[in-house]
Amino acid sequence: MRLHIIASAVLFGIGAATLAVSAEGEDTNSREATFRQLELFGDVLSRIEADYVTEPDKAELIESAIDGMMQALDPHSSYLSPDDFQDMQVTTSGEYGGVGIEVTIRDDLITIISPIAETPGERAGLEPNDQIIAVDGESMIGASMDDAVERMRGPAGDPVVLTILREGVEDPFDVTVVRDLIEVRAAYWRMEEGDTPYLRITTFNENTTANAVAGIEDLTEAYGGPLPGLILDLRSNPGGLLDQSVSVSSLFLDGGEVVSTRGRDPRDTRRYNAEPGDILNGAPIVVLINSGSASASEIVTGALQDRERATIVGMTSFGKGSMQTVVPLRGGRDGALRLTTARYYTPAGRTIQATGIAPDIAIAPRRVAEEEVEGVNTYAEASLRNALENENGAEREELQNELSHTEMPPEDWDASEDYQLHRALEILNTMMGQDQARLQ
Repeated sequence: MRLHIIASAVLFGIGAATLAVSAEGEDTNSREATFRQLELFGDVLSRIEADYVTEPDKAELIESAIDGMMQALDPHSSYLSPDDFQDMQVTTSGEYGGVGIEVTIRDDLITIISPIAETPGERAGLEPNDQIIAVDGESMIGASMDDAVERMRGPAGDPVVLTILREGVEDPFDVTVVRDLIEVRAAYWRMEEGDTPYLRITTFNENTTANAVAGIEDLTEAYGGPLPGLILDLRSNPGGLLDQSVSVSSLFLDGGEVVSTRGRDPRDTRRYNAEPGDILNGAPIVVLINSGSASASEIVTGALQDRERATIVGMTSFGKGSMQTVVPLRGGRDGALRLTTARYYTPAGRTIQATGIAPDIAIAPRRVAEEEVEGVNTYAEASLRNALENENGAEREELQNELSHTEMPPEDWDASEDYQLHRALEILNTMMGQDQARLQ
């Protein structure tokens, strides 16, 4: 066991094999301190094994210790048990049994980032920022995300009761969700208002780019020729695979940089470029985002914004500017580490960590009266425990300031109608008209 712990210490860069020779004394002191801490861990484990009132499960103790170590890092680094690692692989392949929601931990509560489109969670009315305080009557307060996910997943057709705490609702309430086989279709498309192409990407899994291409091909056929423009809806898209964000961006760019990543060692910088060939041949694009647009969806948004390929509409995005690497342990037999290994940067060299991407045209989904602003919580990366700071010292704009320059729906607007989409269509139609006039 001690050998495994030392190996983990080396993996995390404890000790300093990469330090300059001039720092050799400091390196030695660091290693000595590390070994003293490992001896302390061994002493505590031995004492628990010998004297605890009941015989403890040693494997559970070790896993809890690893979990605690990972929780001291940023909120996106974690240990995956063998079962959790298998579940993660199933999820990124696009099919699993459950309710269909993306969750994280905020203020020690399981919090919904967003329900996945066309899943039981969305149909049951679950919303971003809802907090799950119990599953089937068992408290989730202080529970780990893995425990909560395990309890919510299950065979299709089986109901699960989620107790929800929602901002603006005084008392917790129960929502019964009937589990289903979640075949995450990564893209949905349709013609809006008859002839305006609309493509919604809900997640970035292994099928996203293929789904998006199929959508654009179907829209092109329905339109009867090359598309004159596109609404690309990335609202409440929690992200996913880096390679898919690059390939989706590549659909709309004619070569050039999409994103770069930089690890702790500056020599680890990598640049990801688009393939030549814009599938829309330069036709205008409006991208819709909100505070639930995170990670891979922010990579796409940042690339299209910096490259002046699209107009960004909506509210400031989530602000997750870090990249995670999944490191299988013993080929996955001992699970895996999901470890934050790099920050990513838009083509203009921007880091959006903890700040998010501000839209070109800020439009709110609903009216927020001035007296309501202080009671509205912005759910974003910056609000997560141990979130990485923006390396440039930038901070996310306060919601009150953001709303001061944000367009809101008219007072008589029907709340059941999507105002952001309504305005995006108006903006795109204006752009398409200008594009047609330019070509004539």
